[in-house]
Amino acid sequence: MEVLYEDNHIIAVNKTCKEIVQGDKTGDVPLCEIVKAYIKDKYNKPGEVFLGVTHRLDRPTSGVVLFARTSKALARLNAMFQSHEQIRKTYWAIVQGAPKLPEARLENYLIRNEAQNKSYIAKAGSKDAKQAILTYKTLTVGEHYSLLEINLETGRHHQIRCQLAAIGCPIKGDLKYGAKRSNPDGGICLHARQIAFEHPVSHEQIMITAPTPDDNLWKALAPTH
Repeated sequence: MEVLYEDNHIIAVNKTCKEIVQGDKTGDVPLCEIVKAYIKDKYNKPGEVFLGVTHRLDRPTSGVVLFARTSKALARLNAMFQSHEQIRKTYWAIVQGAPKLPEARLENYLIRNEAQNKSYIAKAGSKDAKQAILTYKTLTVGEHYSLLEINLETGRHHQIRCQLAAIGCPIKGDLKYGAKRSNPDGGICLHARQIAFEHPVSHEQIMITAPTPDDNLWKALAPTH
């Protein structure tokens, strides 16, 4: 486990594509329990360790996950994440090919299919459709793949995966949304690169950046700075 930031109120770690943030039907040990064990051991804490989950990443996605270490921090971070204005999340994605426009703002309406655990583009006004907005810009173009930087204006189910696939640029490894083949590690090349927010207690401006996965394609496409 790679800890990116920690203080008395919050802790951020770099999730791998194999980890789940919270427990699910697989029964695998979730990241939140791994972080609890880390805190308990490091600070020699007796009894149960408090850890609040403030947001989630899909299992095949890597990158920054932020947890709250106090109830005060959890309540304030939950409110900030719900507003989508006080927290800025930046993602990097390696996609097949390259988008026609080097940068753009994508606006769609998405419908979530619970049974398939998948989202679909729908017409505005469709039953249960929710507006999804993101902006992207192309950072690097390779022979077969491109690296995009994405900023979300909304937080919909599989939003990045669905919207990029809709412009003909599915994320590498994302079979569910049209990728040609899976990745050897079972993940997809979507990485929560950075999170910026006002600290829920000290009110300082915090920016946390997660190193990209240790992978040759990431190394080839990711900017060195």
